[in-house]
This record gives sequence, structure tokens and C-alpha cells, in this order.
Amino acid sequence: MNAQETARYICEALLERKGKEIDVLHVEHLTSLTEYFVICTATSTTQVKALADSVEYHLKYDHDITPHHIEGFESSTWILLDYGSVLVHVFVPEARKFYNLENLWKDGTPISLKELGVQDEEVQ
Repeated sequence: MNAQETARYICEALLERKGKEIDVLHVEHLTSLTEYFVICTATSTTQVKALADSVEYHLKYDHDITPHHIEGFESSTWILLDYGSVLVHVFVPEARKFYNLENLWKDGTPISLKELGVQDEEVQ
């Protein structure tokens, strides 16, 4: 499975749990760390965990992919799931605004959910 397909499945899992403001940035030309960032907002710390759990569950059981590393389950204001070629960031609104990853990685190429093949774009 390639990185773009992984990003697509991640977005679908986030949408299933009502993730908001899902942004995908192609950053392969900017860093050797990863190819894509998927950034999502949750409405509460409880939803941050639910969104991260949804991604982890669907990638593991539907696509046999497990994260290399997970950070942030202790605070639950920001959880990072590292799938190698795709890094998933799930934030509460205040943390997303504070870290402002979209600005930090503004030279990345935004990829729409439609471009990924994700059907439901209600969060865009």
C-alpha cells in the first residue's frame, strides 16, 4: 500500500468518528521524515482519543497496518500516530491553533479529500 492510500484510509477513519477540519499536506519534498501529514480537529479530549482509536483500529484490522509510534495519549489534547509515510495529528481546537502545523509546513502541498478518493467531504 502506498502513502496516499494510507492517508485516504486514515481520513475515512477520522470521518467515521466525526473528525473536523481534516487537512492533508504532502510534505515529501520538504522532509525525509514522512510523505504526508493528516491533521484533524476534535471537539473534546474524549473525541481526540476516539479519533485516534478509530484510525488505529481500521488500519490494523482492515489493512494490517500498525503505527510505528504513538504520542500524546496521556494529555489527549494532541495525539500523534506515526505510520512512517503518514503522520496523523489529532488536536483539540486550542492545541491545533497553538501548534499551527499548517503554517509551519505551509510549503507543503494541500491535498483535498476528493483528490484522495474520500467520498464524504462534509468536514471541508
